[in-house]
Amino acid sequence: MISTTDKAETLERAVQGRSLWMDAWRRLKRNRAAMAAIAILALMTLMAIFAPFLSAWRYDEINYDLVTCAPAWWPGPSLCTAPGHIFGTDAVGRDLFVRVLYGARMSLAVGLVATLVSLVIGVVYGATAGYLGGRTDALMMRGVDILYSLPFIFFVIILMVLFDRSLILLFVAVGAVEWLTMARIVRGQTLSIKQKEFVEAARAGGVSGFGIIRRHIIPNSIGPVVVYVTLTVPTVILTESFLSFLGLGVQEPLTSWGTLISEGAAQMETATWTLVFPALFMAVTLFCFNFIGDGLRDALDPRDR
Repeated sequence: MISTTDKAETLERAVQGRSLWMDAWRRLKRNRAAMAAIAILALMTLMAIFAPFLSAWRYDEINYDLVTCAPAWWPGPSLCTAPGHIFGTDAVGRDLFVRVLYGARMSLAVGLVATLVSLVIGVVYGATAGYLGGRTDALMMRGVDILYSLPFIFFVIILMVLFDRSLILLFVAVGAVEWLTMARIVRGQTLSIKQKEFVEAARAGGVSGFGIIRRHIIPNSIGPVVVYVTLTVPTVILTESFLSFLGLGVQEPLTSWGTLISEGAAQMETATWTLVFPALFMAVTLFCFNFIGDGLRDALDPRDR
C-alpha cells in the first residue's frame, strides 16, 4: 500500500519542471553528430594528457638512424621503415605519434585558454556597453568598429616578433584579437535583456548596475555565448597553426599541429606521412568543435522547444 508521503513525492516529481539547461542537454543527447564529436574530443584529450604512457619514445628523442622513416604499415614508397613507430618518424628521427599527441596538448591549450581570454574580455565589454547604452554604448562600439578595421593577424605577428615568444604571450595575443564578435553578441543580448521585468525589478530594488550585469545580464545571455565559444576554439587553433606555420608560434623542442604541418609540408613529396597525420588530427578536431557548436545551437534555440 502506498503511503501519503510516497504519493506526495510521486506527484511532486510528476509536476516538477525542467530547467533550460536540462532541456538543452536532453536535446543535445539526441544529436548523434554532436555526441560523437564530444566522445572523439574527450578521447583525443585523454590521449594528449597521457601521451608519455602511450609511446616508448619521448617527444624530443632524436634518432639519426631512423630519419624520415615510414611506419611499417605505410602503403606508399619510402626510403626506410621504422617498426614500432605507429606514425613513422620525422626529419631528425623523432617519433611522430608522440609528437602529434604533444602537438594536440599545445593546440588545444592555446585554443581553450585564448578563447577564455576572449570570452572574459568580450562578455564584460559587451555587457557593459549594452547596459549603459546611450553615448557610452555608441562610443564603445565605435571603438570595436575601429579595431575591426585593423589587420589583427599582423598585430599578433608584430607582438610575437617584438617580444619574447613565450606561451603566455601567445595565449594573450591570440585571445585579445578574438573578443570583438563576442562583445557584439553579448551587447545585442544585453539590449534585449535589460528591458525585461526582472531587470526592472532588480533596479527598483536598489541593485547596483554592476550587480545587475553580474547576476542577471551575463547569466541570461550565456546561451548564445556558449555556442559562439565552441566556434571560436577552432578559429583560435587555426590562428595558432598559421603562426606556427610561419615559425612565430610554438618553438622547438615543443610542438603544435601547425608546426608539424609546416614541417610535413616541406617534405610532403618524399614523406607524406609527416603531413597526413597532424593534418588529419587537426581536421577531425575542427570538425568536432563545429558539430558541437551546431548541436548546442539547435539545443538552445527557443524556437525549437
